[in-house]
Amino acid sequence: MTDSKTDSADIEELTVGLADLLKSVESLESSALLSGRDDHRNAILTIHPGAGGTESQDWAEMLFRMYNRWAERHEFSVDLMDYQPGEEAGLKSATMEISGEYIYGHLKAESGVHRLVRISPFDANARRHTSFVSVHVFPEVGGDIDIDIKDDDVRVDTYRASGAGGQHVNKTSSAVRLTHIPTGIVVTCQSERSQHKNKDSAFSVLRSRLYQLKLEEETKKMQKFEDMKKKIEWGSQIRSYVFHPYSMVKDHRTSVETGNVQAVMDGDLDQFIEAFLTEPELNDSLHSTTGSTS
Repeated sequence: MTDSKTDSADIEELTVGLADLLKSVESLESSALLSGRDDHRNAILTIHPGAGGTESQDWAEMLFRMYNRWAERHEFSVDLMDYQPGEEAGLKSATMEISGEYIYGHLKAESGVHRLVRISPFDANARRHTSFVSVHVFPEVGGDIDIDIKDDDVRVDTYRASGAGGQHVNKTSSAVRLTHIPTGIVVTCQSERSQHKNKDSAFSVLRSRLYQLKLEEETKKMQKFEDMKKKIEWGSQIRSYVFHPYSMVKDHRTSVETGNVQAVMDGDLDQFIEAFLTEPELNDSLHSTTGSTS
């Protein structure tokens, strides 16, 4: 006669063993997918609204919240480096550093133009509007990478910080704007009350952007990268978020879509990220930018 207690214990042991095996397989799959040179690094993510004033700025704020919620879901750390509020609503620009395991490897899939279709809450006639926001993701440059920035190549401007609801406002010129003259790259930081800390953070972002530019220049000769670059130009959206006349979020690169718009806006992005990473042509194109150059 079979001992039911023994059977239950055996089943429980098998269940635990299977769960551990699945975790090991998922870990191996992630390691294989995230094999780019910079995939293991933290990420610096910037958000900029397109034309359209308040409507686009509000969409930028919604994406800002979405990425913060995604980070919260995974218990990743978020450091807000710069936030420029919109005049009526939303934001004009935002820069955040997201820290954790393989952050850049996951978030690199988010670089590009994000399109929103909805009934505008700012339109008295309740008309449907289309808005665009540009998202850029850069690997954070660590101490193991040497990016030489000449003092003569950078213009440093200081100004009074400002923020929504009076946040970060102070009476001294603690906010910092860096302009890299050779490339035209502009970086701002106002998250700290100390001008010195803001300057250090701004230079950290500038190094990351110059590093990304260097990698792109290294691979610009490759046709595969040129094809990928066309997909992230302004006006060529990577993903559409439709709130009206139906609900849908669709990634145009992988054709993955869902009708649960609210879940996506609450940070449920993994289905889109994983689909991108498992598309050899798409992921290899980014690996050509951030992969080994040996």
